[in-house]
Amino acid sequence: MSTMDGAGAPERDGRTRVVQIYPRVSQDTATYCPLQVSVGDTARSVIHNAVASLGLDSSQRYALLEVRKSDGEEGMLEAGDRLLERVLLWPPEAQRWHLQGEGYYFILQQQQPQANLGGNQVSNTEDYDDLCNLQTVTEESVLEALRQRFYRFKIYTYASNILIAINPNKFLPVYYNPKYVKMYENQPLGKLSPHIFAIADVAFRTMLSRQVNQCIVLSGESGSGKTESSSYLIHCLTALSQKTFSTGLERTILGAGPVLEAFGNAMTAENNNSSRFGKFIQLNYLESGVIRGAVIEKYLLEKCRLVSRDKRERNYHVFYYLLVGASKDEQKEFHLLTPQDYLYLKQQDLHLEDEEKLGQEYKRLHQAMEMVGFLASTKKRIFSILSAILHLGNVTYSVSEDTQVLEVGPAEVLSTLSDLLKVKKELLVKVLTKRRVVTANATIDSQYTLQQAPKVRDSMAKSLYSALFDWIILHINHAMLNRRDMEESVSCLSIGVLDIFGFENLQSNGFEQLCINFCLQILEKYYYVSEGIAWQNIEYNDNGGCIQLISKNSTGLFDLLDNDGNLPEATDETLLDQLKLQHQDNPLFVPSPHTKPSFAIRHFAGSVEYHIEDFREKNTEHMRPEVVSLLRSSERAFVHHLVASSPEALFRWGVLRATIRILTVFKNMGRQRAESGWYLFTVSLYCLGTHFVCIFYRKSRGGRQKQLIPKQLMDLRSLQHIVGLTAHDRTSKSIFHPHQRAKPPTVSAQFQASLRKLMETIEKAEPFFIFCVRANADKREMHFDDELVLRQIRCTDMLQMVHIQKSGYRAKYTFMEFVYKFRMLFPKGATATPEHITELCERMELDNSTYQIGKNKVFLKEKERQLLQDTHNKEVMRRIIILQRWFRACLLRLHFQQRKDATVTIQVLFLLIMPPLLVSATVTLPSYTPHPYHVPSQNSGRVNRNPTIRISRATRVSEWNTSLDREITDPKELRNLDEFLGNQVRSLGTVVIIVHLQSSLAPCDQQKPKIAYKDLMKGYHNKVNSLAEPKEKAEVSLVVNLFQSVLDGFIRREIKRVESEPSKAAKMTKKRRKKDKCVNLISSSALTYQVNIMQSCDLCGSYIWGMEKAYMCSACKLICHKKCLNNIITDCSTRCDDNLPGSLHFGVQVCVLTSKANPVPKVVEMLLLYVEINGLYTEGIYRKSGSACRARELHQILETNPEAACLENYPIHTITGLIKRWLRELPVPLMTFSLYSDFLHAAELPEKADRIRAVYQKVDELPPANYNTLERLIFHLVRVAKEEEHNKMTPSSLAIVFAPCILRSPDLDDPFLGMKDVGKTTQCVETLISEQFRRYTEKLQNIQQLEYAEALAVNQLKLRRQNTVRGQYKIQLYFCVAIFRVDLACRLPDLEQENSDNDNLDSSSSMSTESLEDRLRSLESEGQ
Repeated sequence: MSTMDGAGAPERDGRTRVVQIYPRVSQDTATYCPLQVSVGDTARSVIHNAVASLGLDSSQRYALLEVRKSDGEEGMLEAGDRLLERVLLWPPEAQRWHLQGEGYYFILQQQQPQANLGGNQVSNTEDYDDLCNLQTVTEESVLEALRQRFYRFKIYTYASNILIAINPNKFLPVYYNPKYVKMYENQPLGKLSPHIFAIADVAFRTMLSRQVNQCIVLSGESGSGKTESSSYLIHCLTALSQKTFSTGLERTILGAGPVLEAFGNAMTAENNNSSRFGKFIQLNYLESGVIRGAVIEKYLLEKCRLVSRDKRERNYHVFYYLLVGASKDEQKEFHLLTPQDYLYLKQQDLHLEDEEKLGQEYKRLHQAMEMVGFLASTKKRIFSILSAILHLGNVTYSVSEDTQVLEVGPAEVLSTLSDLLKVKKELLVKVLTKRRVVTANATIDSQYTLQQAPKVRDSMAKSLYSALFDWIILHINHAMLNRRDMEESVSCLSIGVLDIFGFENLQSNGFEQLCINFCLQILEKYYYVSEGIAWQNIEYNDNGGCIQLISKNSTGLFDLLDNDGNLPEATDETLLDQLKLQHQDNPLFVPSPHTKPSFAIRHFAGSVEYHIEDFREKNTEHMRPEVVSLLRSSERAFVHHLVASSPEALFRWGVLRATIRILTVFKNMGRQRAESGWYLFTVSLYCLGTHFVCIFYRKSRGGRQKQLIPKQLMDLRSLQHIVGLTAHDRTSKSIFHPHQRAKPPTVSAQFQASLRKLMETIEKAEPFFIFCVRANADKREMHFDDELVLRQIRCTDMLQMVHIQKSGYRAKYTFMEFVYKFRMLFPKGATATPEHITELCERMELDNSTYQIGKNKVFLKEKERQLLQDTHNKEVMRRIIILQRWFRACLLRLHFQQRKDATVTIQVLFLLIMPPLLVSATVTLPSYTPHPYHVPSQNSGRVNRNPTIRISRATRVSEWNTSLDREITDPKELRNLDEFLGNQVRSLGTVVIIVHLQSSLAPCDQQKPKIAYKDLMKGYHNKVNSLAEPKEKAEVSLVVNLFQSVLDGFIRREIKRVESEPSKAAKMTKKRRKKDKCVNLISSSALTYQVNIMQSCDLCGSYIWGMEKAYMCSACKLICHKKCLNNIITDCSTRCDDNLPGSLHFGVQVCVLTSKANPVPKVVEMLLLYVEINGLYTEGIYRKSGSACRARELHQILETNPEAACLENYPIHTITGLIKRWLRELPVPLMTFSLYSDFLHAAELPEKADRIRAVYQKVDELPPANYNTLERLIFHLVRVAKEEEHNKMTPSSLAIVFAPCILRSPDLDDPFLGMKDVGKTTQCVETLISEQFRRYTEKLQNIQQLEYAEALAVNQLKLRRQNTVRGQYKIQLYFCVAIFRVDLACRLPDLEQENSDNDNLDSSSSMSTESLEDRLRSLESEGQ
């Protein structure tokens, strides 16, 4: 799609803008120069055009500077920078003409010689996409390279295969639209400019090619953009899977992101959308690339934020969404107040300037929750819990002066809590004021002190929110579960996205910061793990000592903390003393002075001081048993699920309770069912838990039944499966019971268990790293703080990372993989040993510094890997040529031997026969006198005939009637002929033959047909000849000429009709044509698109927010608002490069040879039509080859003047060979290179229905010219396969022949790829042919049923006309027949888009309506 926004023709993607360029030169010139820029225009070309337009001296050097605001700084552009990408970042009003004072323009500046450059002159440094290309790697050079790219709006930079992403604190619209996913697809890393989509695509392709799990690790400080980066990765990975085959699961995965952000993210001083928990999202794929499911694991939710935080920070987003966006009814139902009325939200300087945005986010949250399967009732339960948590913070305590009893209030808050949680108010007051102490003999309730009570209240709120968060993740995981994982053992691959915490060194660091920094220590060690490789001149910090300090058994900080929590008399001070005593000699542990309750640890990123306060309490923070008992007494089952220690047991009890309730309801439903409009549809009861479904339906006004509960409900097996995936993280389910000996695990123990499971997962995968960098601490847009970025460079050891990548090895293979991949370079008998691999490297003369051989793997630099690959491909091609040479030699020798033997045989026979003839050579041969009727008359010029021999006209087949030279060009004539043939089926009885003749009309364009009667008669003659028995061959001419005489009458009648009817020219206004054109373009390529990350409209430039609906072009991935669709005036998929070198009809892109008048190339249509008329019954029609000389001759004629070609003069195999040649010589095959891998993945799907749906989904994405030509070709192959009895060509054999012609591999360098994909390409093409064959046969059968029903109705009317006088009965019977035909027609399957081959057959289903009406009228007149 493209638009026309300015003067001139649109470019390749239709994007053009007019920019203002103001000169800053010494010469006198115009004030400014307006220039139109498009996608391909770079700064170099714009400077050249501007110099010419302004009349400047072209011998001088000039530079182009960009100015965004009137007082903003100027940024110099590189020669290769594309201006349109920068202009699209401007506001929409700045992309049109405006005053210079408003900013957003370009300056053309004359450059001075290099010697005169002053200190204030803008320098033009080299732009480094990859930090490994820096000549010297220092902190200053890395910082300078990142700064230069940042101010050029290039926020991504590579360090080999590691991505560095700098947060610009604003949305850059040109970075994340769907067309960028398409741009980076199948592109090697480093070929295009750095981008996060490139990392996602490389991980996806590596997973498919190597069949190895992948993992993408994101790290960085808070505010560095990790959450947004993970959203972009998930967006790209799901988009890549949808290209293969969309299963609908992608929508659920994309909806999970906004839900988790609402409940787990908050505004902090460093970041407006800071993720306050770690998460690992594992996307599971089939080996074909189809997404199969996903699992989300969370780590260490920051619960303390719920009750306290810094004054510049906010609570979790969901609270503000709910309070601002809820409707009046919801406010009343959930007892909602304003944010300042809640203690947990009340802040001194709380100003919600973004209330409108918060309201929109609330709506998007509702949409996202529906995408992951939350019902409206479930959402109400969740919002009730959130409101209860907020009201819980408003509970206050006081001590009575008289009785010294702890009192709780206010009363209205307690009543609201009781209503929201559906618990008794007395129990609620008891839980908030008293603690239950269990001893050996009794249970004692003791009162909390005034200092303890608020902590208990806050602990209850934190436990409740943590349990709600875990329940949401559990049910999101269930929504993303593929139930086949529990039934089938299908091998799956995965890509994990780890969005983990950033290194934190705050003003006050506590227990949470220690856990976070410990996690980063482990990940830092994981990055530096090697496999016995000898690194030279590279120093890096070993994290092993710091990890042992924190996690070592018995002496580590975590173990000491757990042991101290078991001592009743222990305090935070005694814990600190024990830590100092144990680690006083450890250089990584720095004790603080005695007056300060803290200690410091020297991490890899620097020393961090931790305050010991609340370490013990946070480590053993569990839900109190009193709170659990209170929530389990709730009348609402949803609350029970939040506190269930065993979800499986709770599910079983729920099944049992529901069973008893339903059996009770059954007794009372019989009488009320009809009155209330509700009735029970199905009940499947499987007691105690295999499966339980009770589905209710409600009758709507239209009589349809509306399902109230979704089909996929949770059962016991799926619940056990999901719980087992996250069994390592049971923080919210841990309940403290004083009377139990086995205490629940501590927070630190569970966190270490989660980390161990995480490391086991990612160590089995191949990693990709993304380092996110915060640009500044003030959240300013496009501002680069050198000191802050430099500190992050040091914290992440970026210099060591660049050194390792620069001197490291990008390619790595196991010994077996290496030998298998380059097996042609190894001698015969070589094994996967280091000796043979070393011998190969030495034979290839590789430098020792460019490869390393480890314990189990071979490491290569990219240049050497490419050298080995190229050498291997050349060796493969050399051996293939040798095999072809020997095969051809053997084949030619075989033919030579056969001809030699035949020659010898002929010579022997000649010598045996000729001697007797030579002996009788004197015998006079009798003279031959022709019969009188064979001698031409000298007078009349006619042949004298024997009067006794008469030749009937019915047997004269040598010349057809001259009326057959007529061509069908009128659509009405084509429909009349179709109806006429249908009538002959009943009158002549030749059903099979005439239906075949009817099907010959299907390939014709119904709007502009062009077919000759002579060609139809040829096909009819061939069909009759093929069906005739050997004894009936003599009668073929009689049958053909009999039908020809009937057809002559039809032709004469049509000639009279045409002469009597005046031609009517169609009229249409210009405005209507343009509107219809837009509608056709939109309907053909625009798809509804669910936006899940913020994007920008490619037409108007404004934002498209998350969860909004937009339209996306399936071909070029252009995205726009619905209102912008009318601006689309050009279909992107119909434009081709007309200046392609090559011939006229062969070796040219399909779109060049097609038009609206000729949707299929002329040569192809002519060849296919000739084969369908003359060659369908030829044995081995596409298996055998024709004469090479005749093929060259016909090829030359078709190349220059196809109309002059007389195909009757050439053998049928010559013509079929040219069809295959035309397909092979296409520069881009019919099933295009861009969809090649998607077609292969679709062909690999195990289920036949899924495979057919996936293949057709990809066919719909083809350009219109390719689609129409492929449709015509497949229809032709279906007709060939239909005559398998005669030509011996099955759909499978046709797929073997045509798959290499229409579905070719885009990678021509590696010959093994094409050989490996032969089976998949054949399967894909065979799927198309077989499915179309099935639909074609079904269509013909339905047509015959319609014709039979019509004939039956007519015969019944003939029988009844003598017994009835009134015409009312006949009219009723006519309507019964008509209804029967309509019912049959409605059940015909929808095959293709309009004007397709199969839709053309639909005309046959309605061809006899007029004839039936005519017959009814004649019958009525006869009856009267």
